[in-house]
Amino acid sequence: MDYPGNLFVVAAPSGAGKSSLVRALQELDSHVQPSVSHTTRAPRGQEKHGREYFFVSEQEFDAMIAADAFVEWAHVHNQRYGTSKKAIQERMEQGADVILEIDFQGAIQIKQTFSNAVCIFVLPPSWEELRSRLERRGEDATETIELRMKNAAIEVAQAQKFDFVIINELFDRALFDLKAIVHSQRLKFAAQRRARAATFQALNIP
Repeated sequence: MDYPGNLFVVAAPSGAGKSSLVRALQELDSHVQPSVSHTTRAPRGQEKHGREYFFVSEQEFDAMIAADAFVEWAHVHNQRYGTSKKAIQERMEQGADVILEIDFQGAIQIKQTFSNAVCIFVLPPSWEELRSRLERRGEDATETIELRMKNAAIEVAQAQKFDFVIINELFDRALFDLKAIVHSQRLKFAAQRRARAATFQALNIP
């Protein structure tokens, strides 16, 4: 089904900077709205329930799977993450552009349900820089960082399945690239026809 709003899906290995890029984009563009995912992991730092994620128990997560409430869900770093189908649809029906930060598995699943979704992969400039960012973050134990680096090798190999790739070497440049992707998508014929249906109809454009 076509919706007036667009759906942007951003994936990246942990530490590549996707969350910072998405936050900065939302500060610049109020029309871009997040869809908050559910997760079984515990909150980190200043994260709050309902803002960064909906933090739920394994039992609650199982119940949502049984109710077919997720458009996608996956195991990531020994935890589960899922995206609510209803939350995405409601915002897109209202004409908002929805942006998701998820892993590559979820991005591929979402593309199967929302064929118009724009999938964006964020790459680090090097393996050394990725490790350095994870260490500077100061949130993970050494064992967790090693797991994230191991998983990153698998995740980066999936970049070829995405519509766009951003290399986050310089943050300002990467943010410019993300803004350019969003703006370009809004100007595509199909996206404009969905968002400005009345104008197209008035101009007799099929």
